[in-house]
Amino acid sequence: MPQLDPDRLFPLEARSRAIARELYSGISSLPIISPHGHTDPTWFADNTPFANAAELFVIPDHYVFRMLVSQGITLESLGIPRADGGPVEKDPQAIWRLFADNYHLFRGTPSQLWIDHSFEHVFDIRENLNGATADHLYELITDKLATDEFRPRALFERFNMEVLATTESALDTLDAHKALANSDWNGRVITTYRPDAVTDPEFDGFIDNVRQLGILTGCDTSTFSGYLDAHRARRLYFKQHGATATDHGHPTARTEDFSDADITRLFTRVMSADCSAEDADAFRGHMLTEMARMSLDDGLVMQIHPGSLRSHSRTIAEKFGRDKGFDIPTPTGYVRALQPLLNAVGLEPELTIIVFTLDETAFSRELAPLAGVYPALRLGPPWWFFDSYEGMRRFRETTTETCGFYNTAGFNDDTRAFCSIPARHDVARRVDCAYLGTLVASGRMREEDAAEVARALTYDLAKKSYKL
Repeated sequence: MPQLDPDRLFPLEARSRAIARELYSGISSLPIISPHGHTDPTWFADNTPFANAAELFVIPDHYVFRMLVSQGITLESLGIPRADGGPVEKDPQAIWRLFADNYHLFRGTPSQLWIDHSFEHVFDIRENLNGATADHLYELITDKLATDEFRPRALFERFNMEVLATTESALDTLDAHKALANSDWNGRVITTYRPDAVTDPEFDGFIDNVRQLGILTGCDTSTFSGYLDAHRARRLYFKQHGATATDHGHPTARTEDFSDADITRLFTRVMSADCSAEDADAFRGHMLTEMARMSLDDGLVMQIHPGSLRSHSRTIAEKFGRDKGFDIPTPTGYVRALQPLLNAVGLEPELTIIVFTLDETAFSRELAPLAGVYPALRLGPPWWFFDSYEGMRRFRETTTETCGFYNTAGFNDDTRAFCSIPARHDVARRVDCAYLGTLVASGRMREEDAAEVARALTYDLAKKSYKL
């Protein structure tokens, strides 16, 4: 007997629910387009079995461990590797027991929906996870992971994935992607160019990173023109290894379009000990405009992910490094922040800039009106903290009337946890069908049009937006 309600996330009103159910039946089996995420490409290059249940569900997933930490459970006890080399729990079954004992903390959250979906649809588990079932489910999952049917490539195929994009630093050698290209496997796993380490002067080791960029490309990165040439070379290198997009994670959405003389002076300051916080922010802003111009030349889609205060806890950042769950949303403005960029390239129909936000108040007030008029601009789906039933529903309610459906970029899962990919896409498909079912039931859309929109939101828009 399935644990999950087959009508989960559909409207409560009977007619709307029936329409949503019918729409969902038409798109539920479409292939998954996963154009932005953070899974490890070596999983697919090496095709080594996942070691155990803890390494699959707990250790890579900051959604999981941030909730546990909020209840006083330490990252060390969850086996999260420490940047400073300090001791952490090494027994994966002990980590799993701790997770299971506290699984009740995820009630009502997207994480429980994703994990329960993975248990049922990937591992055929019909039992609830708790302290009493922890060892049994650990052994069941871990035993299955040791079989060929649960190797990364086999799961990729079982998940019906058409394409999966990973995200690599501008300084990455892309060895895993090279190995995939030389393998006999036909699964499409592509890279994404993430240049933050060499465009953000506040990134750890920025000056050394820029020098390394010069060494990798043979360009003179001590000059701004040589530095730009180095980016062009790396973008081409990434494109040759499958990339169709870039990704930029900035503290704000600020963009700038400085004169040659002004940016040359600014570059000199950011490459010295005299760089101020204002210099760093201004430089990041100008580089977004430079990256957009490069996208006009090389065709890469541009993604901007602003508004996260990274590593809010200095202690956690020092002990564990970046991306360990202590990133917090901040209020973010877009109308004035994006104006220099959009004045420079916003009317270019061949350019695609996908903008995300962690500030929901910006959707109806700023982002939907901007995407509803600038040809280059598309809205990314609700991201991180808002990739939930409520967040996705609010996104459609606050943006559709102003920018419609076709100025959005479909769905992406933005995950590090591989088995959550089909679960996250299923949630998005159900939420979109629920919203469309309500539109049809209230006389705001014809059912045949809703069926076309459901397919677009599930498959066509992501494929088109990311040039896949």
